[in-house]
This record gives sequence, C-alpha cells and structure tokens, in this order.
Amino acid sequence: MKQLDYIIVGSGIAGIAFCENLEANSKSYVVFDSGEQSATGIAGGVVNPMVLKRLNPVWKASQFMNKARPFYEGLQNKLNTQFLADQPLLRIFATAEEQNDWVVASDSPAMEQFLQPEIINNTNTNINAPLGYGAVRSTFRIDTPSLLQAYRKYLQNRGKLISEEFIYDELQEYADHYLYKNYSARYVIFAEGSAVLKNPWFTLDCIIPKKGEYLIIKSQELKCEATLKGPYFLIPGGENTYKVGATFAHGDFSYNKTDIGRQTLEEAVLKMIKCTYEIVDQSCGMRPTVKDRRPLLGSINDRGIYFLNGLGTRGLLMSPLLSQWLYQHIENKSPLPPEVDIKRFDN
Repeated sequence: MKQLDYIIVGSGIAGIAFCENLEANSKSYVVFDSGEQSATGIAGGVVNPMVLKRLNPVWKASQFMNKARPFYEGLQNKLNTQFLADQPLLRIFATAEEQNDWVVASDSPAMEQFLQPEIINNTNTNINAPLGYGAVRSTFRIDTPSLLQAYRKYLQNRGKLISEEFIYDELQEYADHYLYKNYSARYVIFAEGSAVLKNPWFTLDCIIPKKGEYLIIKSQELKCEATLKGPYFLIPGGENTYKVGATFAHGDFSYNKTDIGRQTLEEAVLKMIKCTYEIVDQSCGMRPTVKDRRPLLGSINDRGIYFLNGLGTRGLLMSPLLSQWLYQHIENKSPLPPEVDIKRFDN
C-alpha cells in the first residue's frame, strides 16, 4: 500500500495547476487520467482578461493575469518545453459604434490596463477589417497540446501518472483517509471537467456542459500573426494554419463533430478574411460551465473529497490562482471566496 497526501483525478490544466501547488509544498501525490482528450486539449489557448463581446473585464481579471503569466513561464522552464507565446489579440470592429465603445471603455479605470485606446489600422488586404482593430494588452497564448504532452511525460517519468480511467465505485472512504486500489491518501481532488457529471461523489446540479467546435484552416495567403476576434477567434497556429472557434452548442452533449458547427465557423471565416483557404480539421470538446458562471472549488461532504471544476472558457487564465486558493483552503483552512465556494449550491 502506497501512502500519499493526495490522489488527483484529471490532468487538464486544473489538475496540472493543483499538482504544481503540491510540488511547491513537497506533498506526495498520484494522478489518474485515462488520456482521453480534455477541454484543455482542444482549447484555443488564448489567455485573455476581457469578455470582448460585452467589453467587460473577466471577474478578478487583474488577480488572475498577475498569477497566470509567471506560472506558465515557470512551468515552461521546468518542463524545458516551449508552449508560451506572446501573440497580440486584436478585436475587429464591425461598426463605428463598436469603435466608439472601445475608446470609451479603454478610458475607464477598470479597463484602461487591459485595452489599448488607439485604433489600429488594418494593413493586411487579406483581412476584412476596414474599421481597424482594438488591441487587448498583456495577452498571450498557450500551446495546450504541447503543455499537456510535456506534463504527462513529466509525471510518467516520476511514476506519478496512472494512465487509466478512475473507477469511482472503488474509492473507499475511512475516517482519516481514502483508499483506492493500492493507494491511500488523505485527500482526493477531482479536476476532471465535464466528466464530473458521471461522478457519484458529485451530488450537486449546477454543472452545465457546453460543447464547442473548432475548425483548423490553412491559408498560404493570409499571413496573420495576431489572434483576431470577429464572430469567433481566429488563432495562428504556425505553418499557415489557423484555429477558428469555438462555438457554443447549447443542449448538444455529444462529442460528435457536426455539419452545423462547420457551417457556422465557415461563415465566420468568410466574414473575417478575404483570401482562399482550406479546412484541414474539425474538433470538438465539452466545457464545464456553471449556472452562475463562476468556478466550483471546495468540498461537498466537508471531509477529504474536493472539487476543482467549472472553469468554462477561462481555465488557462484562472487555474493557477484557483488551484492556489483550493490548496490553501485544504491545508491551512483559508476561506474560499464565496463566489467560487462549492457550498453556494449545497442547499
């Protein structure tokens, strides 16, 4: 029997970030993950503090951004793998009103740190942006497949990754520990995204899976080095490829790629660019979202099982700080911010 401090279920960005807290504090742990594609794996990877559709900053945007950049820089050095890139984020203005709203918003104290006030003229004739762009400050991009692959290898090399499905019924609860197969741990952390809906230890009705589809297109002519935000994001991926998405398919809980998803994204591409392209791939994933659009942290049973979930489209931005909050809550009894405390749904 192997004695541990923690069992972690899930090695997406939430699981990775929590593992990094454990490593920083010399805690023992093992990670169970079957290797099936997670929401992190297909994410566009843009770390962005703004809700560009409404020109609002993300909740606690400054705190999350201040934690995220150093976290990924440190992780990149630790793994000796390049996955972080400075990549400008430009919002295409569709109307003069959008231009004006941007200038007004950039002058407000809450958003001046995130929005560049000057309108940027479009000089790329293959991009449809006659009214120019607004630039978001301090954004960057994570190559999520490279990050996930490098971290799995890191865990495997240290004997901390069990590449198999976690069988919930085999988890046994005792007074001061949990037993799973030949592992005994003080705490179990479920950081498994939308898969938590199959988890019998999760007894709340607050997670709403939201399917998102992406297209990968290739264009020799486009020559765009910035992430563009029009109807959807268009994200440069290297070798003349671009990732476009992601959709929100409300009520579709399948992992099937759809014609309507492809059609919706193609229509968006045609609004954003004016050159030829080809579709080279289509993918989909399931985001774990919450009814009140805030993450879920904490324990339902007030014992040793904890959840780190509900990050929606902001997992890369929020995970570094959320995981630290959860770790401090478990180890030092630090209170969780009420906006993310899972107890808000435990009626």
